Amino acid sequence: MATLSPTQSPKPRRKPSTRRRAPSQLAPYPNQQIADAHNAAIVGIRNFLKNHTAYDALPVSFRLIVLDTKLNVKKALQCLLLNSVVSAPLWNSETSKFAGMLTVLDIIHLIQYYYRTASYDDAAADVETFKLESLRDIENELGVAQPPLLREHPDSTLYAASRLLMQTHARRLPLLDNDTETGHEVIVSVLTQYRLLKFISINCNQEIQQLHLGLRKLKIGTYIAQNPDEVPESERNNPYYPIATATLGTPVFDVVHMFSERSISAVPIINEEGIVVNLYETVDVITLVRLGAYQSLDLTIAEALNQRSPDFPGVVICTASDSLGTLLQLIKRRRVHRLVVVEGEKGRLLGIITLSDVLRHVIGRAPVAEPAELYEDLPSSNSQAVFEGVATEGPSTGAYDTPVLAPVDIPVDISADTPADTSSENHDT
Repeated sequence: MATLSPTQSPKPRRKPSTRRRAPSQLAPYPNQQIADAHNAAIVGIRNFLKNHTAYDALPVSFRLIVLDTKLNVKKALQCLLLNSVVSAPLWNSETSKFAGMLTVLDIIHLIQYYYRTASYDDAAADVETFKLESLRDIENELGVAQPPLLREHPDSTLYAASRLLMQTHARRLPLLDNDTETGHEVIVSVLTQYRLLKFISINCNQEIQQLHLGLRKLKIGTYIAQNPDEVPESERNNPYYPIATATLGTPVFDVVHMFSERSISAVPIINEEGIVVNLYETVDVITLVRLGAYQSLDLTIAEALNQRSPDFPGVVICTASDSLGTLLQLIKRRRVHRLVVVEGEKGRLLGIITLSDVLRHVIGRAPVAEPAELYEDLPSSNSQAVFEGVATEGPSTGAYDTPVLAPVDIPVDISADTPADTSSENHDT
């Protein structure tokens, strides 16, 4: 007898809905809104740079010091000092071509070379005749990397120039044109990191208002390693790794070696508690050279700071939570090249932020020709204030047994007019 298997009636199929799912009625998290606004502002700044040329960032009137490679080092240094600049393009008059940049770091290399290999009398005599064209030989002797001969045309976009600027040894990019009649190169100007960031801070105010994220959250700057596994065995005795530091009792030559070995331009001076008391810069070494003190590298940092110019503007400090927007607002108002990141009321060293660090974030991560440099930091947009280190007593250049720095609030008035920058175009450090 045949059995019948039960049959199932087919289920009716529903037509796919054409209605869209209703959007969430919940507002996005505030942190997400801030992050989205930050990213949109960065994109806006980059688009702004893509629509402007390097010419646009140059002041209406400026002077440019250019040095011939046949000039001896002593005269070249005197020229820089007399014109209150710290760098200059080099020109090969034999080939009528651009030959690189003379910077403070080149002088540091020269001082280090003579200090190691010659007596003071020999060094003083050689500097009288040593020519700029031989500086690269000194770098070879010291085993330091030679700077690439990077340059850009003034008609190039600021975005393209900025990406190239991040690869330069000197934190500055020469702008070269060509003479249509002779075909020779013409040095038009030099684009510096400070000049570029100031141009952004003046012209991108709307975008800057949206940059509320903290500097450390954005990974802008170099900070003391928190994980012991990140510290190499050779640096285990350095509680501030990877930041180079010194004390008021450190010999100047030790700091000069840090400048040359790490290709940095400043070292925080701290006390035994790690509190920042000052900052020693490459330009301070040039002050010793200007005074004819080739042998003064045996001085302590405290003694060298006593010879610092009274025009020293102080050490600018900030916290890790201060915003990128506030930093750019500060650059709009005053000349800043580096900021020391501190924590606590006493100002214990936490990190350092340089303009290179800021530029890498604003422009984007481009291939860099050398290790990332150390240094620079600033305060938050919520506080609307920055902190500048000043002497607690006596002249600002003196050395003290007590901390030299005391935090002082300096309001950041965004609406204030920016004073005209009349300094030389190749003054930036």
